[in-house]
Amino acid sequence: MSASRKVLVIGGGISGISAAVEASEAGADILLVEKNPYLGGRVAQMNLYFPKLCPPACGLEINLRRFRTSPKIRYLTEAEVTSITGKPGDYHVSITQKPRLVNEKCTACGACAEACPVERPDEFNCGMAKTKAAYLPFPTAYPMRFVIDSEHCKGTECQKCVEACEYGAIDLAAGEKTIEEDVSAVIVATGWAPFQAETIENLSYSQYENVITNLQMERLAAPDGPTGGKIVTPSSQDPLESVAFVQCAGSRDENYLKHCSGVCCLASLKQARYVREQYPEAQIYIFYIDLRAPGRLEDFLADSEEDEKLELIKGKVAKIYISASESKLVVEAEDVLGGRRVQKQVDLVVLATGMVPNVPETIDQLRQDDDGFLVAEEGPSAFVAAGCVRRPVDVAECVRDATAAALKAIQWHRG
Repeated sequence: MSASRKVLVIGGGISGISAAVEASEAGADILLVEKNPYLGGRVAQMNLYFPKLCPPACGLEINLRRFRTSPKIRYLTEAEVTSITGKPGDYHVSITQKPRLVNEKCTACGACAEACPVERPDEFNCGMAKTKAAYLPFPTAYPMRFVIDSEHCKGTECQKCVEACEYGAIDLAAGEKTIEEDVSAVIVATGWAPFQAETIENLSYSQYENVITNLQMERLAAPDGPTGGKIVTPSSQDPLESVAFVQCAGSRDENYLKHCSGVCCLASLKQARYVREQYPEAQIYIFYIDLRAPGRLEDFLADSEEDEKLELIKGKVAKIYISASESKLVVEAEDVLGGRRVQKQVDLVVLATGMVPNVPETIDQLRQDDDGFLVAEEGPSAFVAAGCVRRPVDVAECVRDATAAALKAIQWHRG
């Protein structure tokens, strides 16, 4: 690849994949860098999309198929950009890639995981399960190849995975790589992270196991999640009779996140439908400041309001504590419209935590707004942000945003 038409895409979520595909099909060579051992980002962790409630694997797989078959796309997983120098049309990039310890000979047979004696927290399932140190990130992961967590693996002291692999796919001695590249443009599509719920003192996330985040709820409901898709209480695996969703958990708050993440209201309404599908008689409460369902998504909100066992309570939650019998969680809040204080006893509380932009420390070519999101430059730019690192948006908007970023990026060439 020559630098004149090569575009660097940082981030392998739906925005990065979409940008890579669109730019490559317009003629540019692509180098995509992803810090995780798989592509797909947050979308891969979702159970269903709103408003159609279809699995994200559908849209993700369409783009991944174009991605996989493109001769113009090269990608690196477990890699991070450490420096970018130069000028528009002529950037020099340094990349550090951690060793996967499993090479291309892997057939994803799983023998290494069966033999591995060490467990690790499963971050893909938000810590609600464990995997072996040799693991496949999730059943449909791309690349379809196992990875070994070097922080938990015993390395050459153990060797059980090496002995179990009949294909010679494991190299525990593999080391870190430094890769140098020249590119003409850079697309930053590093996505978002959920706000740290443990920092919100009054919502008791760290105190009670049955207070979870919205991302954890997605994994509970997912067929490939820690419970096989059954929504139960994490503490005892019991079925649910009641659930409370707490909107703006840390968002629109001077003490935490000042901004609105835009999609959280619809996400909670969607998750309420997850509950309703499994528990037709469960009582569901949604505590909100404002319910925001822009444009065509208003119909989704209107349909949800028809549920007689779904109660929408306008008011900010003051605290969450355990009931006197210690059998239920109590959500205490102000009911603004009713002019009273309410306490609702529930089996499970889901905190709708907001989006925090994932801005790499090495990216200083774009400025950030007051909330930390990358600001798009006016006019032509060889350094472009796309997706949720630029502003909180849903998946459909991420794809559109990525297409626009690709269009900007491919216009640069070395003079």
